[in-house]
Amino acid sequence: MKVVLDHLTKIYPPRNKKDGGFVTAVNDFCFEIPDGKLIGLLGPSGCGKSTTLNLISGLETPTSGRIFFGKDDVTELPPENRGVGLVFQNYALYPHMTVMQNITFPLENLKGADKLSKEQMEEKALEAAKMVQIEKLMDRKPSQMSGGQQQRVAIARALVKRPRVLLLDEPLSNLDARLRLQTREEIRRIQKETGITTIFVTHDQEEAMSITDMIVVMEAGSVRQIGHPQEVYEDPKNLFVAKFLGTPAINVFEGRISGGKLYIGDDAVMDAPAPDQEVWIGIRPEGFIPAADGPLRCRLRGVEVMGRDTSIISENDHCQSDTIRSIISSEIRVDRNSPEVRFAVKPNRTYVFEKESTERIYFGWETPYSPNEDAPSCAGSGEAAAQAGAGPTKATEA
Repeated sequence: MKVVLDHLTKIYPPRNKKDGGFVTAVNDFCFEIPDGKLIGLLGPSGCGKSTTLNLISGLETPTSGRIFFGKDDVTELPPENRGVGLVFQNYALYPHMTVMQNITFPLENLKGADKLSKEQMEEKALEAAKMVQIEKLMDRKPSQMSGGQQQRVAIARALVKRPRVLLLDEPLSNLDARLRLQTREEIRRIQKETGITTIFVTHDQEEAMSITDMIVVMEAGSVRQIGHPQEVYEDPKNLFVAKFLGTPAINVFEGRISGGKLYIGDDAVMDAPAPDQEVWIGIRPEGFIPAADGPLRCRLRGVEVMGRDTSIISENDHCQSDTIRSIISSEIRVDRNSPEVRFAVKPNRTYVFEKESTERIYFGWETPYSPNEDAPSCAGSGEAAAQAGAGPTKATEA
């Protein structure tokens, strides 16, 4: 099921006079989610990703804009009639019910031609349980299960109705590291098996990049970038996206472009065919090359060998953070006793951003990723809405 968000906006009024003005939780969100894809909404707390999910599910009403499932305008449709499955962060299981009863509960509310017998409900529940590999736990209650097993029950309950759209609101945040890894792999497997269009909300970039087909990076209610996970990592459009994606985080320096060269302090680290200006420079940890005659000079603070990789910890007065982390192959030897380490930088892992707007500056040899057919633009959403018989609504006054 294709999902179209057409100029979706949600504005909350202030709770009281002391809170100040209106709060825009989601600001003019335009996106067409392709049928059968797993999309990640990624961003820090308070960026609007859960509000977007609640708007899609019908738990929240948009201030303006439209929501389409295929060609159906569901903007005004009650949640129970949208055909969505919703999995919450805290599982939201009924503690007095068994696994079987929790899973069959949504089926008990079906009416008319959709109404099922007890045998049919149990058959569907067992099918959903097998999908998440908990079929042997059907008689247990939530208190008798681990966090990972409870999360699987919540997913089975969401899947049992065969929803048109599956919505996952930070479903792994309550699990330990090993269970998170295992459960996210299960989510990906289930999504591929069922082919259900799935929207996955998370603040964990590793989760989003590892299992999603596309990610939507959000900040302060607005979309900052949409694309395939590796594409967004390799081609950030602005400083926020560059800083949010990547572990360890990107190293950010104050720098300048002067005479066709990119400078960090007095060190000309590479060519920069652009007008002279003050800039931000982002260098990924893997973008450093130790070299005796490298142009970037840093004070060496430590070397950590981590199996196949070595982490060089250094300092530079022009770096935003206290330390610089550089990841290199463990085959490369670094003199731990030297007070200084020098680097050359990889142009394809070095990004330059305008000082004020923080938007990316592209040089002649850099080619931005081209839009692809499964990353539609805002215009595509508008066309879909027009075909469905309703254009975007004008924003209401807050």
